[in-house]
Amino acid sequence: MDYTQGTERFKRERSKKQMLWFGIISLCMTFAGLTSAYIVSMERRDWNSTYDFPEALIWSTIIIIVSSITIHLSKKAILAGNKSQGTLLMFVTLGLGITFVISQVQGYGQLTAQGLYFTGPVSNITGTFITLIGVVHAVHVFAGFVSLVVMVVKQFQGKYTNESHLGLTLGVTFWHFLDILWVFLFLLLYCTRHWCEWTACA
Repeated sequence: MDYTQGTERFKRERSKKQMLWFGIISLCMTFAGLTSAYIVSMERRDWNSTYDFPEALIWSTIIIIVSSITIHLSKKAILAGNKSQGTLLMFVTLGLGITFVISQVQGYGQLTAQGLYFTGPVSNITGTFITLIGVVHAVHVFAGFVSLVVMVVKQFQGKYTNESHLGLTLGVTFWHFLDILWVFLFLLLYCTRHWCEWTACA
């Protein structure tokens, strides 16, 4: 009987992990398509590469990297039986996530102030692509927030232990993915903005 229950639990956990990785792979394909379209569009005559890159987006990148570290330490503390430290670090991660979103809003506000609108009579292809990339990532950050809140609630309920922590593992994995994804997008936006300067073609 115990063996049967253990087998069923293993199957459920494996199924949930597969669903998460299927979702991550699908998101990678989505952003690969956006990235390709973005790079191809840079050849257009109306492409704008003269805007100032927002400092707020640089800070947001640092913030989300730090949040990835804190959520990792939170998981490590929880699995080691240090509930209070794990909970504190989880709240720190949540706070860093909120700060990340605020800095993103500020960064895109700075781009809008420079005339890079998503749509409208004064919009251009550069603003459309940059905003689209940011919005699509923001949607998935929201999903990451939901998973963080769920993890906080379950942590308070004492649901996570060294023997039972699937939800924690999945949530932390997804948050790490969001971190890596944004770092990639940041490097894409930053490097393509400064490419002409670096190659002395500006």
